[in-house]
Amino acid sequence: MFHWGKWKKRMGANSSSKRPVFDDKEDERERERERERERERERERERERERERERETGTVESINHTSLICRDEEDMFMVVDLLLGGDLRYHLQQNVQFTEEAVKVYLCEMTLALDYLQSQHIIHRDIKPDNILLDEQGHAHLTDFNIATIIKDGERATALAGTKPYMAPEIFQSFVSGGSGYAFQVDWWSLGVTIFEVLRGWRPYDIHSSNSVESLLQLFSTVSVQYSSAWHKDLVSLLRKLLTVNPEHRFCGLAQMQTALYLSDVNWDDVYEKKLEPGFVPNKGRLHCDPTFELEEMILESRPLHKKKKRLAKNRSRDNSKDSQSENEYLQECLEVVQQEFMIFNREKFKRRQEEESVPGGDGEGAEADDGDPDAEGGTEDEETEPEPETSKRSMCGSVCLSPGSS
Repeated sequence: MFHWGKWKKRMGANSSSKRPVFDDKEDERERERERERERERERERERERERERERETGTVESINHTSLICRDEEDMFMVVDLLLGGDLRYHLQQNVQFTEEAVKVYLCEMTLALDYLQSQHIIHRDIKPDNILLDEQGHAHLTDFNIATIIKDGERATALAGTKPYMAPEIFQSFVSGGSGYAFQVDWWSLGVTIFEVLRGWRPYDIHSSNSVESLLQLFSTVSVQYSSAWHKDLVSLLRKLLTVNPEHRFCGLAQMQTALYLSDVNWDDVYEKKLEPGFVPNKGRLHCDPTFELEEMILESRPLHKKKKRLAKNRSRDNSKDSQSENEYLQECLEVVQQEFMIFNREKFKRRQEEESVPGGDGEGAEADDGDPDAEGGTEDEETEPEPETSKRSMCGSVCLSPGSS
C-alpha cells in the first residue's frame, strides 16, 4: 500500500531522488480488515434474510389459514393451496377482457380479504394483479406476504415498501418529509389501482419504477384520473373513494365499502362462502402461467437452488462429521441428476406444435416435414436437440394464499 503522508515526509524539499515508502505489513493488515468487513456484511445480509423469512412466516401463522411450513439446513418450504387459475397479471397479458360483473366479484372478495387482514393488524403493502390468484372456479385469492408488516395500538409504518405504480401517495410523502407514516389505507388505494387496471387494461397513473419520489408526489397533486364513460356511474364513484389522495377521506374498510351504491345489492355472506358466480372461469385445460417467468424468478433468488451444490460442497468442507458428509453427498447426487434430466421448455415452439397438430389432415409425416418452417428463424438445430417436455401442463404455486373462507 502506498502511503502519501510518508512519501511526502521522505521526499522533502531537497530529496527528490528518494523512493516512495511502501509498507507491506500495513498493506496486508488493511486487506485483512477489508476481508473481515466483507464477512461481517455477508453475515448481516444473512441475518436480514432470516429476519425476512421469520417476518413472513409469522405473518402467515398469525392469520387463520391452513399451511404446512418445514425447512432444511438452508431453505424454508411452505405447502399451500394449489390454485390453477393463474394470476390476474397473466390473464391481462393474454388480453382477457374482464367485464364489470367479473371484476365486481374480485372487488368483493378482496374487500373481505383486506378487512380480515386489517382485523389482524396486517398491512399487505403489495396489492396488485400479480398477487391475486384465481382458483379453478374463478374466485380470487390474495397471496405474497413478503413485505407485509404488522402494526398495533395506533402504530404507523414508515418504510418505502411496495411496487411503485400501486403505492399510495402517503407512502412517498412519509419517505420524503418524514411525516407521521401510513396505515391500512395504503392497501385500499392499491386495490383501487388494481381494479381500475383490470377493467381498463392500464393503470390510472402513468408511473414506472424509474420515476423519482418527488415527481410522483407532484403527479398526484396535478393529474386527475380519467374514468371510462362506459363504466357504471356507481362504479366510478366507488373508485373515486378508493383513489382519494387524502387517506383520511379514502374508503378503507368493509363497513365503508358496504355503503357504496355499487355494492348495495351484494350479499356479503355469499361472498364469504364463495357462492357468487364468477364472471370469468379459467380454462381447466390450459396452463395459466408462463414457465419462462417462473424460471427467471428462481434465477433471481438471493440463494438460488441451482447454486445449492456449491454451497453444500463448501459446507461439507467445514464439517468433519461423516454423517453430514454422506447426507450432503446424497443431496449433491440428487442435484446432479436434476441438472442432467432438466429439459428446457420453449413455449412458442410448443404452442406451434399444438397448432400444427390441430390442423385438419395433419399427421406425423406432416410434422416431420416441417424442417423448412420459415418461423424457425435460421434452422432447426435447436428444435432437433430440444426434447418434448413431459411436465408442460403442470402448474405450481409456492405462495401463501389468503381469502376469506379458504381455511
